[in-house]
Amino acid sequence: MLKRTTILAEPDLLERLDRHARRTGWTKTAIIASALDAWLAEHEPATDLPFVAVGRSGHGRLSLDGRAITRRESGQRDRPAR
Repeated sequence: MLKRTTILAEPDLLERLDRHARRTGWTKTAIIASALDAWLAEHEPATDLPFVAVGRSGHGRLSLDGRAITRRESGQRDRPAR
């Protein structure tokens, strides 16, 4: 569901938005939403790590694999398993 908001922008920026919308056939709403999404994707902190359960599984490598996955998801380099 879309929600409405109001933004304030310099007239030249709004003129550029109008020209781009006419040239591409995109709506101004779609252009602004796409720009906001791209900006937020670049500036938001990294997402939380995926859930990793703690407990006994009976699978010997599970904790090692879980650590490797956690390191990979957090952007750390993998270290060889001991």
